[in-house]
Amino acid sequence: MVEEGFYPIAGVRLAAGAAGIRYRGRDDLVLIELAPGSQSAAVLTRNAFCAAPVVLVRRHLAKTRPRYLLINAGNANAGLGEAGLAAARTCCEALAAAAGCQTEEVLPFSTGVIGEPLPVERITAAIPALLSGLDSGGWSKAARAIMTTDTIPKLVSRRFAFGGQIATITGMAKGAGMICPNLATMLAFIATDAQVAPEFLHVCLQSAVARSFNAITIDGDTSTNDACVLIATGALAHPPLTDLQGAAGRAFQEALDAVCIALATAIVRDGEGATKLVRIRVETARDLEEARQVAYTIAHSPLVKTALFASDPNWGRILAAVGRAGIQDLAIEAVHLWLDEVQIVAGGARAPDYTEAAGAAVMAKPELLIRVALGRGDACAEILTCDLSEEYVRINASYRS
Repeated sequence: MVEEGFYPIAGVRLAAGAAGIRYRGRDDLVLIELAPGSQSAAVLTRNAFCAAPVVLVRRHLAKTRPRYLLINAGNANAGLGEAGLAAARTCCEALAAAAGCQTEEVLPFSTGVIGEPLPVERITAAIPALLSGLDSGGWSKAARAIMTTDTIPKLVSRRFAFGGQIATITGMAKGAGMICPNLATMLAFIATDAQVAPEFLHVCLQSAVARSFNAITIDGDTSTNDACVLIATGALAHPPLTDLQGAAGRAFQEALDAVCIALATAIVRDGEGATKLVRIRVETARDLEEARQVAYTIAHSPLVKTALFASDPNWGRILAAVGRAGIQDLAIEAVHLWLDEVQIVAGGARAPDYTEAAGAAVMAKPELLIRVALGRGDACAEILTCDLSEEYVRINASYRS
């Protein structure tokens, strides 16, 4: 059973503060404290120009369990070479000294403008206040502080039966642009009070990410800073999860999937300038990779995305995207296409009963489904995307202004 609501996590405390990194008059720095013994897993960006904090997160996780996560908004600390690494390392060292832990027990995360030096002094000066302000109820403030071009904070909880008790998973995420993850998400931090064996934590996270954050796109751009962290504090007194196929394992995975899917959907719905949430489902493909290839080709087409913004049922743009998706030996006469339940294409040509008015009615909805059947097999893939508006161009044209 999965329940709606927001709940703090025993063993996790958070604080947010204003360091003036880029924004004025708002919090832009977050500290998360994990109880001793907490287990952590992470998936991180595969962008070759990964940011300095991502490099340090990989190194630190390979050495020890984290006790603190330090997150800043407004500056990505990316594209700066050794200077960026030194800046991230200095922030970790300052927090470790103030908190009385090892430098490797601190994981740094950054989001914001690429290529600008990180204002280390402002961050380190804010650390004492963050430490004194740690609170188990600090999730809401933290979710707001990590925002960049987001218009709303993204915070989700689910409760579920686990080991004869009620366990909780709570997660927060940020992201609204530069969204097309590759084995990670924008920035997401998820925690549970359940005990999960470390060898299973990463497996569960990867499975949840595949169903959620790796099945969305806003603009086709994979960030240099993408990171998703899953923490298990083990605060509930029950044996650790060691069997993913048992009732407890299934309950945990289901709840984790639900949190990640809710956060991923919120990110797409909050896409920069977005007015529509669009689900693209490709069916009867030869394999999963082929289905995803077609779905992403449709989702990344500027012509399709602008037609969605205009509520224009210009189905030729969708059909053209299917045709250029790189599918070998595609039999056009086997392709079918729908907008919600309205069939537009049958057997590779305009459906006999299709009317422009019916297509326009679907395209005018705030949420809709583009469904494509390739007629090549039984594989299916589904992703979430959004439209492309003038507001997206305005936001990104003035992002550094």
